[in-house]
Formats: sequence, C-alpha cells, structure tokens
Amino acid sequence: MTTRSLSRPEVSADARAQFIHRTYGHLFGAILVFVAFEAALFGSGIADRMARAMMQVPWGLILGAFLLIAWFATRLAHRMESRSVQYLGLGTYIVAKGVIFVPLLYRAERVADGLINQAAQVTLLGALGLTIVAFSVKNDFSSLRPYLYWGGTVALILIVAALVFGFRLGTWFSVGMIALSGGSILYDTAKIARRYRGDQYVGAALGLFASIGMMFWYVLRLFTRAQRG
Repeated sequence: MTTRSLSRPEVSADARAQFIHRTYGHLFGAILVFVAFEAALFGSGIADRMARAMMQVPWGLILGAFLLIAWFATRLAHRMESRSVQYLGLGTYIVAKGVIFVPLLYRAERVADGLINQAAQVTLLGALGLTIVAFSVKNDFSSLRPYLYWGGTVALILIVAALVFGFRLGTWFSVGMIALSGGSILYDTAKIARRYRGDQYVGAALGLFASIGMMFWYVLRLFTRAQRG
C-alpha cells in the first residue's frame, strides 16, 4: 500500500481508458518480471543460498532495508517527471520485493508441493474480484484511506513488537493483513479508475503491484502455517 496526494483531473473517457490500459499493462509486466526473477533465482540455486543467508540475519534489518528501498522506489515512480526514472523506481521495487520473498518461498516450497501455486491462484482471484467491484460501483472508496493508514500503522507496530519481544504473529494477524491488502487493492483500483492523472500509469502500476504483493505474502504465509499445523 502506498500513500499519495492526488488531484481529481478532468480527463476524457478515451484518455482514461488509455491510462487504465497502460496501468494494467505495466502491472502485468511487473508480475511477469517478478515471477521470472524468482524462477531465475530458484532455478540457478542462488535462492537456496540467499534464503539460508537471510535466515541468519535479524529479520528486522531485512524488513527495514526493504521498507527504505520501497519508499525510495515509490518516490521515484511517483514524484519524478522523467519516464526513465519512473521505470527505475518500478524496477527497483520489483527486485526488492523479489529478494524479500526468497525466504518465504524457500520455506513454502519445502512444506508442500504446489503450495506456492495455490497461494498465487487465491491471490489473483481475490485481486480480480476486488478489481471488478472497484470498477463496477461509483464509489471511489476514499473513505478507506484513514482505515488503511491506521491499519498499516498498527500492523507495523505489531511487527516491530514481535521482533523486539520475540512473540509470534499468528493466523489472525495474517487474516487481518489479507483484509488490509484487499482494502488497499480496492482503494488503489478505484483511484486508477477515477483519480490518477493520465501520465501516472507507472506509479499507479507500482502501487497496485505492492498491494497485490502484500496479499500474496500473507496468503502464502497463512497456507504455509496451516500445512505445518
């Protein structure tokens, strides 16, 4: 989920349709690059070494580094006027997301065959359903913004507390984060349909990719915990 200050530009229906087409084209491309990146890491055996190395590092340091890179990449994709810089931001975010996913995918791959594919299918179906809702109703879901903000803040506090005090964030935390990511997808999609400027499709794609990625993370985490019992 990303936070952005957006105006309500008046654009023609054709311009809005072109913007939506470009945004989802970039989103689809980002997902393909993410999948190809993970496939290359795991196919080459690099992911195994990365996962074992990352498991030896305090997770708080890894998470902190990812959040810092994600913040920087998001600023590049949204704030810079240069298109090449926007693509640099999107590419940086995809690589950072791919790296932080390695330990979770590594564990899930060893828990049960097909678990990653199942989580991906559930995530894509959920995202598709929320997308249909966002485009079907007239509400721009701007009322969700404070709930998403405070939900994200509480989640971050809980994650930090778990790291500091050593307690586990269980099943209900994952369920709550899936709901939070679902709200973020709904909010981001409604903004794509009605509020973004026509030249912001790279940043819009990054925001939606981030929300879908968060949903995939917690669906996969939930499935992995369920398989482990």
